[in-house]
Amino acid sequence: MMVKPSVTELLKKASNRYELVIVTAKRARRIVERRLSEKKKAMANENFVAKTKEESPVTLAAEELAADKIEIIKGE
Repeated sequence: MMVKPSVTELLKKASNRYELVIVTAKRARRIVERRLSEKKKAMANENFVAKTKEESPVTLAAEELAADKIEIIKGE
């Protein structure tokens, strides 16, 4: 199974693998938090409909990084 985007492609966006993993994990965590928040709101409004298939937060984060939708901000 080929993973898109590939690690090689993503490494062009980051200084090293460590930075790539940290950035992707932080973005994936925020995606999960947003999904949970949206589900709680929907359940409170009784409009909750379970989705059958959602993409992995890590996959979404990697795709966003590859598409330059997120930026790596270097610390000092």
